[in-house]
Amino acid sequence: MRFSANLGFLWQELALPDAIRAAKSAGFDAVECHWPYDADAQEVLAALVETGLPMLGLNTRRGDVSGGENGLCALPGREDEARDSIDEAVRYAKIVGAGAVHVMAGRAQGAEARETLIRNLKYAVAQVDQTDISLVIEPLNPNDAPGYFYHTISDALGIIDTVQSPKVKLMFDCYHVGRTEGDVIRKLRAHQPSIGHIQFASVPDRGTPDQGELRYSAIFQAISEMGWEQPLGAEYKPSGPTSESLGWMQKYPAGSQ
Repeated sequence: MRFSANLGFLWQELALPDAIRAAKSAGFDAVECHWPYDADAQEVLAALVETGLPMLGLNTRRGDVSGGENGLCALPGREDEARDSIDEAVRYAKIVGAGAVHVMAGRAQGAEARETLIRNLKYAVAQVDQTDISLVIEPLNPNDAPGYFYHTISDALGIIDTVQSPKVKLMFDCYHVGRTEGDVIRKLRAHQPSIGHIQFASVPDRGTPDQGELRYSAIFQAISEMGWEQPLGAEYKPSGPTSESLGWMQKYPAGSQ
């Protein structure tokens, strides 16, 4: 297996360029992040070039985090801010060579929110149309993200089908799917053509994948059998220093099935 270090959770104590270097030293094959915007993009690019690690993806901004916001793109009346966040993410992604932008919908419900999200996603598609950047959307479980626009795969796929662009894919997070729907392996297989990236963490505590309710040895084997070749995103929360949480990687060495 090949793994990507999600630097939104791993090595949070380090500046992003140094976190990239730490991921390389730990044996990761790629990196990804949440909101890198406080880090100078050229310094991040230099660390990526130095280590040879690709940046798989980053998120659009959440908005007013202190006010409980968790994304802007499904919020009626906030279209200007939402599109500014898309533009910012695409600019940053272009500089660092990121492969995908996660367009965050936010806490919203109803038909107006759905139409707002679709319009903003179509705007985002236009911004990445002549690039190698793709867009991903991700259903988040209601325990961690109450009120988020979509909690299930089917809800997210309904948006993707409506937008009708090959640029828009599903972020399949085994943790969120495991908490909300279960049946992770079957859903991975069923929805593989729509998946742009796969992430993982234990259920229910979002810790390392060698414990909890999901048996990742079986999940990773199924992913390998699907012919999936991209690094899988380690988006888990270490219970202590990241360097002390990496024993699980020895159980799934490169090339393992």
